[in-house]
Amino acid sequence: MFKEVIVVEGRDDTRRLKEVYPEIETLETNGSAINEKILEQITTLQMSRGIIVFTDPDFPGNKIRQTVMQAVPNCKHAYLQKVDAIAKNGSGVGVEHASDEAIKAALGNLVTPKEAVIEEIETQFLFDFGLIGHPNSAKIRQKLSEALGIGYVNGKQLQKRLMMFGITKQQVVDVLTDSN
Repeated sequence: MFKEVIVVEGRDDTRRLKEVYPEIETLETNGSAINEKILEQITTLQMSRGIIVFTDPDFPGNKIRQTVMQAVPNCKHAYLQKVDAIAKNGSGVGVEHASDEAIKAALGNLVTPKEAVIEEIETQFLFDFGLIGHPNSAKIRQKLSEALGIGYVNGKQLQKRLMMFGITKQQVVDVLTDSN
């Protein structure tokens, strides 16, 4: 089980996670309405038990994740792939729509940002490996993001996210050559 508290966006996320892990404890941000009081609670929990940020794979979810990361830079992160979080009727994206397997996979593949950049990843490197500036770059980025468990990113976010999680060029090359 998890000793950490899982930071989620709302009640539906908590309900869904408890269906998979009945003993799990969550803290809800109330969606984008995250405020200083909630950030203080998150900071306190990080010091006492640790936290795992598990937000929806969409713009508001990423914004909440960034807000939490500014307050608590060394927290753990779980990422759902967008395709795994789409409602059956197609009318929404969120943790609450994910399958048991997708939730278990995301919480089983936690990543933590690194304090210092281990290796600089240049834009030219990303271009050379087809991750930006090519017609199928989005597909290649999706495969890479899934394999590394860093959540889907667009071309501008990729470089930053790779360095934030201390992913090396060799790791990128290994994933890309294994998937071919």
